[in-house]
Amino acid sequence: MTRTVTIDGREVTFRASASIPRLYRIKFHRDIMQDMVRIKNAVETANAGDSSIPMECLEMFENVSYLMARHADQTVPGTVEEWLDGFDTFSIYAVFPVISEMWNENVRTMSVPAKK
Repeated sequence: MTRTVTIDGREVTFRASASIPRLYRIKFHRDIMQDMVRIKNAVETANAGDSSIPMECLEMFENVSYLMARHADQTVPGTVEEWLDGFDTFSIYAVFPVISEMWNENVRTMSVPAKK
């Protein structure tokens, strides 16, 4: 599944597929399933006005965003830092809902059992 989002006046395409968990684990040595839940909870808590988003969750969000962008477009720079440096602003509140929706759709598609 791919989606294109305008970030800082630029079109950015994100791609979610069955290979994302493996790519994320190899690149960042973390479990994307757990990280997506933590990011979602942090965003919901911040949206409720209870607190700000912890730096660790912001970093996880940047990593997930980068990986999905690079998965969609191999011309994306080779590091998260180089990629983020191409933007003046990169709002978790604008981008995470799109990534979360794609991720949830991808997970739902992967978990549907095949009929015999």
